[in-house]
Amino acid sequence: MLDVDPVRNPYAPGAGQRPPELAGRDAELSAFDVVLERIAHGRPERSLVLTGLRGVGKTVLLNQLRSAAITRGWGTGKVEARPEQSLRRPVSSALHMALRELRHPDQESMDAVLGVLKAFALRQVPDARVRDRWQPGIDVPAATGRADSGDMEIDLVELLSDAAGLAADVGRGIALFVDEMQDVQAADVSAICAACHELSQQGAPLIVVGAGLPHLPAVLSASKSYSERLFRYLRIDRLDRAAADRALLAPAEREDVAFEPEALDALYAAADGYPYFVQAYGKVTWDVAAASPITAADVAVAAPVAEAELAVGFFGSRYDRATPAEREYMRAMAELGGPTGGAVSTSEVASSLGRKPASLSPARDSLIKKGLVYSAERGQIAFTVPHFGRYLLDHPD
Repeated sequence: MLDVDPVRNPYAPGAGQRPPELAGRDAELSAFDVVLERIAHGRPERSLVLTGLRGVGKTVLLNQLRSAAITRGWGTGKVEARPEQSLRRPVSSALHMALRELRHPDQESMDAVLGVLKAFALRQVPDARVRDRWQPGIDVPAATGRADSGDMEIDLVELLSDAAGLAADVGRGIALFVDEMQDVQAADVSAICAACHELSQQGAPLIVVGAGLPHLPAVLSASKSYSERLFRYLRIDRLDRAAADRALLAPAEREDVAFEPEALDALYAAADGYPYFVQAYGKVTWDVAAASPITAADVAVAAPVAEAELAVGFFGSRYDRATPAEREYMRAMAELGGPTGGAVSTSEVASSLGRKPASLSPARDSLIKKGLVYSAERGQIAFTVPHFGRYLLDHPD
């Protein structure tokens, strides 16, 4: 029997951290390769939007798609949206990086676009009250009359059109990656949609790749009625059994460690196919196992430890962000939805709390802004975090 060395534990539970084996995402990676290849041949193609719950690996996949674009010589930049922040500065920094990666040979052409980028970056909102000394780090004078109107929709269309022209000059493309896209401010969502619409009409080699929670398509649709035709939506879900097993087995085999079939059965039942949970349970199981092959008994010992860690780091940290009123609302959701945490009716939540629906709107809206729940459809609400309902039922106040 071979010892299982904790130092060589291959599993990596972490926010946005790439697992040692990116299993079950071959279809999405292949679809993106087709997008890149079509654009390289001058074919029209839609931008992409990845949607799914927390813990399904959207950020990991977004980073992998970015790596694929970089491998093909594309210019890339990444933004993580925040509810309170305009995209003007983050997009400026991301696009600056993308332009540097392109390495356009004509410095005059590059400087012209960098001047437009600087003008875009420095344009203050009309009601700014405090002088802002922030500079984007672009060593050319800001252009005038281009991407500096102060209207985000006009400015972004002009900026991205100019950047796409540079990419076309060198026969490559630009991909702008936006994580947590559901948190983009309404005016900026409208600007992104308008820019994607204009670029697609031009056949320009620039695409946006967004990732966000399941209600992101509704956010985009509320901004522009034509958004469903602008983007190709890919729903990222749990891993099936074969992919979950591969995520565990492939890294273990590289360390000459095996799993008994019963151990894999137990791990799939515990993790329920969610990639973050697969890594979390796999890591703790490896640490408690004395020797290879890892057994179901090892999983039985490890599961409570993994659950305790998830209760603090994955579930508890989110629960702690909620106010007492918001916690009351979530507990009512958990009791109605049961351990599976399915979507529940907002009217049923109000009824269970003995309240009028309108009086609970502030708590619900705040939970949506904090990314703890989302509106699955009109009149329905669900947790953004898998197994959160089970956590609440198992940890009463």
